[in-house]
Amino acid sequence: KQDIKPKKDSIIDMVRVATYIHQIPTAIEMIEDAHSKGYETTCNLMAISKVSEKEILDGITAIAQSSVEAIYVVDSFGALYPEQIRSITAKYFQIAKQSGKSIGIHAHNNQSLAFANTIEALIYGASRADASIAGLGRGAGNCQTELLVGFLRNPKYNVRPLIEVIEKWVEPLRKELKWGFDIPYMITGQLNEHPRAAMKIMENEEKPDFVKFFDEMTESTF
Repeated sequence: KQDIKPKKDSIIDMVRVATYIHQIPTAIEMIEDAHSKGYETTCNLMAISKVSEKEILDGITAIAQSSVEAIYVVDSFGALYPEQIRSITAKYFQIAKQSGKSIGIHAHNNQSLAFANTIEALIYGASRADASIAGLGRGAGNCQTELLVGFLRNPKYNVRPLIEVIEKWVEPLRKELKWGFDIPYMITGQLNEHPRAAMKIMENEEKPDFVKFFDEMTESTF
């Protein structure tokens, strides 16, 4: 409550609250605080691939009763497939529609499905899509903005400036920041595990041992 200034004194317009299922009461308090200060608010319910459907729907129902403007479908571990995104988005949309909220999609690219899952959510009712230039983001990254702009086929959007930014500014960062699809992220995505172990091996090893990582992950998972 002290960290977030009133909107009139701030350079930002929107406050996003990211929450796990057990933190929803606290998340709603944060949403109401930001809303009362004049911000647009959105909410990301994270790690839904690890939570039962009943818990998800109960959580979304509670969030939808708050002042939040948009609720996001979030594939935190990049573990979900388009058919799962389709089903989840449809259920979110039913709840959100009753409360006058909009639905967003926030996908991770562990299995190279962030773009496909984003399109699927848009088809089934999502009206907001998170994306980043060249997929720039922690670990495997997110849906690529340039792919999404090309998909929208809207004449008011021009993909060329994005390509220019990627060429001049983003690609030089790739070696330093090491984001994007790679085998360790694929492994954690397929196992529906947090990518922290994959990020650690990618950051700390010159030449990661993919087979050793796979064996360690499958031993700990099964």
